[in-house]
Amino acid sequence: MSEAKLLLNAYYEALYDQLEAKKDILATRTQEILREETMKRWREGLDEEKYGAYQDACLAFLDERIETYNPVGIQYTFDRIRSREAIELELQLDWYDSHAEWEALMEAVYSKAEAGVTDERMVELADELIEEVGAFPDKSIISTYEAKPDLRKLPDYAVARAIEEIIR
Repeated sequence: MSEAKLLLNAYYEALYDQLEAKKDILATRTQEILREETMKRWREGLDEEKYGAYQDACLAFLDERIETYNPVGIQYTFDRIRSREAIELELQLDWYDSHAEWEALMEAVYSKAEAGVTDERMVELADELIEEVGAFPDKSIISTYEAKPDLRKLPDYAVARAIEEIIR
């Protein structure tokens, strides 16, 4: 496995560890962001029942996002079976365009990858990546929502914002 691939795996593992450890804080902050955003933009579009559904969606999306970084399931992301075409299709299916963010992440990974690093150094490099680029694909989610707010995008946005606040 190349040094870059090892570092990318370490990046995802570090994200998983950080987010899993702060899951309760993330859930609380996600709910606060949801409340703030609905009061600002969607007050008239959500009755109590719909708001409850959006709260549930936010919590489900948070669990889903944390699990995408889970090192136990990382082989699904990086397995040989996963082709470039599959990655490209996933990037196209998302309501946000994360191509530029993915390229920036990979550029940062390649610039930081070092041969023969210790496990401790790999953790340091992964933490540096998180500090430098955040949690992929949060920047894409946030910027797309903020450019054109849409109630259907709100749960993803609330989760992405909470994650970015917590990891920094």
